[in-house]
Amino acid sequence: MNNSDYNKAENAVNNAENSLQNAADKAKWKVNELADKAKDYINEKRKNDQEASQEDWFDRVKANVTDAWEDIKDKADEAWEKTKDAAEDVKAEWNKKTN
Repeated sequence: MNNSDYNKAENAVNNAENSLQNAADKAKWKVNELADKAKDYINEKRKNDQEASQEDWFDRVKANVTDAWEDIKDKADEAWEKTKDAAEDVKAEWNKKTN
């Protein structure tokens, strides 16, 4: 087995890792932004002469997290398949060379 086979597998793993990291980084609301989003929510309700409630706020956060989770899950699935395929390719090459 030559270095190019190992490099191919390593690149697939690195690409999968980068893909997952990018999905997590692009999540709609990052944790450190939640306080600002909460203030914006309260101000929006106040501006519209409505009462802000924790339950309504949590519903908004939950909807956002659900969307972000779906994005991350899709990227994780894609990463799994690419990494699995690369590992199978390397294993097949190894088996060819050792048999």
